[in-house]
Amino acid sequence: MPRAVKFDEYGDVDVLKVVEVDEPSPKADEVVVRVVAAGTNPGEVPIRSGAGKDRFPAHFPEGQGSDLAGVIASVGDSVTDVAVGDEVIGLSDARNAQADYALLPADRVVPKPEALDWAVAGSLFVVGTTAVAMMRSVHPDAGETVVVSGAAGGVGTLVTQLAVQTGARVIAVASEANHAVLRGWGAEPVEYGDGLEERIRELAPDGVDAMLDTHGDGYVDLAVALGVDPDRIDTIIDFEGGGRVGAHRDGMATVDDPAAVVSTLAEQLARGELELPIKAHYPLDSVADAYREVEKRSGLGKVVLEVSDGGAAG
Repeated sequence: MPRAVKFDEYGDVDVLKVVEVDEPSPKADEVVVRVVAAGTNPGEVPIRSGAGKDRFPAHFPEGQGSDLAGVIASVGDSVTDVAVGDEVIGLSDARNAQADYALLPADRVVPKPEALDWAVAGSLFVVGTTAVAMMRSVHPDAGETVVVSGAAGGVGTLVTQLAVQTGARVIAVASEANHAVLRGWGAEPVEYGDGLEERIRELAPDGVDAMLDTHGDGYVDLAVALGVDPDRIDTIIDFEGGGRVGAHRDGMATVDDPAAVVSTLAEQLARGELELPIKAHYPLDSVADAYREVEKRSGLGKVVLEVSDGGAAG
């Protein structure tokens, strides 16, 4: 029988179980995707632990995961844009991506470019739309100085590269182990931790124009201390701090054209114009180990679950 990740109570990674489920059947406007790769995101941790239950309550037994890539296994009667056998990138609003089969609305899948790696495709939707939302919120411009916190994370890697593409000067906050890659993308890396404000001031004595905060933990306040206008600050983590100073808190939910955004990013990744590093691969049955890695909040890029082989639907 097909498998799916479920949890029946709030808790640490040990509440995650891989259980047998029925294969879903699509309604008229839905598709079923045989999942090849499923992404992981730090935002899934508070949903599972219960820390975020006031905002994102679980409905037990709860599934997990939003990002996926796979092959269309079946389609509803009204679906005309995709067909069985098509390779797609998808988003599960119902948090059921980490499974052998995922049931999705047909408008939540976009074609996967043939040249795009499955693991990258399966990790793209959330970080891609979030990165574009942040760019649209803060709109860096050529010649400006922009700071990106968490520049080695999933969203951070993309937003750093997108900001560089605008012609802005990008100061990328990350551990020293990731500095060489960030330099390769055209950013100027800086070590996080004590003394960060002074290090940024040394790099940018004429000031900072914008802050893209993908990490939280005080970066909104740091941006204010650096003289950044709150209208040029966007945080996807520190909602309290953002609200207190009047900064933007714009993430993927503010993107009104997610399919078009993901399609464009997928093509750029397939052509090598962007990179989305994958730092670790785990089989679906090792989902708890995958989230132990996610919760370290270190390393470069994404953690991905390998669910099945690519190829024709079966």
